[in-house]
Amino acid sequence: VISLLVGALYNIVDQIFIANADYLGSYGNAANTVVFPLTVIALAIAVMIGDGCCAFSSISLGKNRSDSAAKSVGNAVVLSVLSGVALTTLIYLAFANPIIELFGGTVNSETYAHSKEYFFWITLGLPFYVFGQAMNPVIRADGSPKFAMFSTLAGAVANIILDPVFIFTFR
Repeated sequence: VISLLVGALYNIVDQIFIANADYLGSYGNAANTVVFPLTVIALAIAVMIGDGCCAFSSISLGKNRSDSAAKSVGNAVVLSVLSGVALTTLIYLAFANPIIELFGGTVNSETYAHSKEYFFWITLGLPFYVFGQAMNPVIRADGSPKFAMFSTLAGAVANIILDPVFIFTFR
């Protein structure tokens, strides 16, 4: 539950800082809204991999088949990295303009310009996002729920600290 709440906070915090940047304002918020479904799609893929591995690992460990559980974790690592890279390069970067158009980013020139820039930077981070989100349930299943929770909270705190730095300082 905490993980889901923290995940929702990422977008809320981003929206607050973007809205208060005089050079972005409502166009920046519109761009964030245009790009947000891309992160939801990446999250869906990550959860599919992570929760599937989590369930399989738990079943395997319950049957005293730790070798099978370890292989599933290795497969989840490889699959999450490959999925993140494939999603980024083969789909998102290859079809950036049609995707931005599909999600309403061409409503005006300001929204389009901000959407295109935000889309690019978010897309570059997606392989890391997919990996992190896929490994979180695996870490919980491995018996380290506190570590998984603290890593999620650390990401949220970093987001809160880095948002004003990148939005206001580096523009």
